[in-house]
Amino acid sequence: MSAPNVHVCRADYAHAHHAKVVVDLLDAYARDPMGGGEPLSDFAKANLLQCLATRPAAFSVLAFEDASEQRPMGLINCIEGFSTFACQPLVNVHDVVVLSDYRGQRVAEAMFAMVHELAAARGACKLTLEVLSGNASAIRLYQRLGFAQYQLDPAAGQAQFMQKWLG
Repeated sequence: MSAPNVHVCRADYAHAHHAKVVVDLLDAYARDPMGGGEPLSDFAKANLLQCLATRPAAFSVLAFEDASEQRPMGLINCIEGFSTFACQPLVNVHDVVVLSDYRGQRVAEAMFAMVHELAAARGACKLTLEVLSGNASAIRLYQRLGFAQYQLDPAAGQAQFMQKWLG
């Protein structure tokens, strides 16, 4: 199934409607089991757009049903990093959100096309992302888009994503 009327754009963090849509879509993702099943905190809701706007390394892509931008479908948040091995920027795809009514309609693919374009314009050497091992549909999407598990030497195994909370 395709989404022929999907309208994709880079989010303008200073645009009130875009700002609300980014927060609303991220909150919907946070509430989803694949996003942890908990709503965004009041602090995150109140401060997310201002914080993103102060970080030139951050950008977001939005998908709407059409150019009127009244019915949001999805969101991808990205943050530029740096590959020391390649000595070039990279773009980490931090959040991928497609509302449940629009899943299976290639909305994420349309958003990823713009992410690829914006990353290439930044001179990025690659896109990175993390995905839960139980999110089979997302893994299939990412593989279809050319993503693969990260490894340097097959004998050393595949990279694992880890975290440590500070404070």
